[in-house]
Amino acid sequence: MENKTQQQLMEELILANKELSFQLEEKKKRAAELIIANEEKEKRAIELIIANEEKEKRAIELIIANEEKEKRAIELDIAIKENEEKNILIKTINEEYETTNEELRQTNQHLIISKEKAEESDLLKSAFLANMSHEIRTPMNGILGFTDLLKSPNLTGEKQKEFIALIENSGNRMLNIINDIISISKIESGSAEIRISDSNVCELIEYIYHFFKTETELKGLELIFKNNVNANAAFLKTDKEKVFAILTNLVKNAIKFTLSGFIEIGVEKTEKEFLFFVKDTGVGINHEQKEFVFERFMQGSILLTRNYEGAGLGLSISKAYVEMIGGKIWLESELGKGTTFYFTIPCNTDTEEIKHIENNAIQNKEINKNNGIKILLAEDDETTVTLNRINLEHYCKNILIAKNGLEAVHMCRNNPDIDLILMDMKMPEMNGYDATIQIRQFNKEVIIIAQTAYALLGDKDKAIEIGCNDYISKPVLKTDLLALIQKYF
Repeated sequence: MENKTQQQLMEELILANKELSFQLEEKKKRAAELIIANEEKEKRAIELIIANEEKEKRAIELIIANEEKEKRAIELDIAIKENEEKNILIKTINEEYETTNEELRQTNQHLIISKEKAEESDLLKSAFLANMSHEIRTPMNGILGFTDLLKSPNLTGEKQKEFIALIENSGNRMLNIINDIISISKIESGSAEIRISDSNVCELIEYIYHFFKTETELKGLELIFKNNVNANAAFLKTDKEKVFAILTNLVKNAIKFTLSGFIEIGVEKTEKEFLFFVKDTGVGINHEQKEFVFERFMQGSILLTRNYEGAGLGLSISKAYVEMIGGKIWLESELGKGTTFYFTIPCNTDTEEIKHIENNAIQNKEINKNNGIKILLAEDDETTVTLNRINLEHYCKNILIAKNGLEAVHMCRNNPDIDLILMDMKMPEMNGYDATIQIRQFNKEVIIIAQTAYALLGDKDKAIEIGCNDYISKPVLKTDLLALIQKYF
């Protein structure tokens, strides 16, 4: 029983050992599996770590890539902006090129036009000079020709008077031509000046009427004067000498081209301007001539074959003067029926004192003889000296002659009783201006009258400024000279 129990215990122990061995084997197996599992876990962990490192590396690469992309994007933006700026610059350059090309095209066009105008101007000026040669030589031929005829021994008194009148007319014609040339030269050079003064248009237009009335009657024309301006509204500030010159040119033109009928001059006032007009029943102007009738030098070429005397500068001068005083000039004409010229002057009526227009026409009155004055003629031209001596010898007690400014100063210093000096402004050694200045340093009382052949605007003011009492321009008529002397003696 005991053995059986022991055997049973042994069997149980054997079974227990087997169980334990099995369990041990299982545990070993399990341990091995755990070890393998741990190794797998470690491997997996390593792989995860490696994977994480790869991810981090990839993340870094992505960050770097993003930074590169951002940098690239920025560079692209910059490149785009630079391209836009380049495009704008290219567009600007293209526009500048286009503008420059347009300017060059216009410049070339202007140069072509200027060249054509220059060529045309040369032709016109050549024709003008040819015309001037004719216009100057014609009256000169009359002066020299009839002067030569006056030498004829058997000439009657009536013929002498006739020849003298023709010489005088030729001289006046030449003087008008010279005055026109001087005026157009000053206009061309831009040296023509405006001298504003108080003016009365009613007196001005009335003076023009009386000035030309005799001339129109001698030609068999009726001169009509129409004034539509109230006397109280006739005042303005303007250059009245320019207005007088404009009206004179227009009326002279009307007389020249009107063979029969009438000439009408007039003025009316609107709200802002005075409107002057000169109407005639003359030959009229055709449509083609209307386009260039006011052009400088143009008439010289057109009128080379004309039947009328004159330089053909009057309308050019008138247009320039009208524009200088702020007005406009135009014409209406019908060929064979007549022409009307109009021009306007702004109503500048800010006047303080209204001065009447002086009548400078030659007065045919007897000059009172004054045998008590002593005169010094400062003149280098022998012909002018002789003429002045003849004109003055019956009106003074003594005449002294100085051929230059130095002699004039010397004679005046040595003859303090000289009453009057007729001072030519252009003389050798010392001119009249300098001589006058020196004389005024020691003699304030002597009357000095300036004489000059320049006859330019401003000469009188310059002469008065340096100490002359008065001024007269050559050619000097006897009545004008004696009337001027009579102002002081």
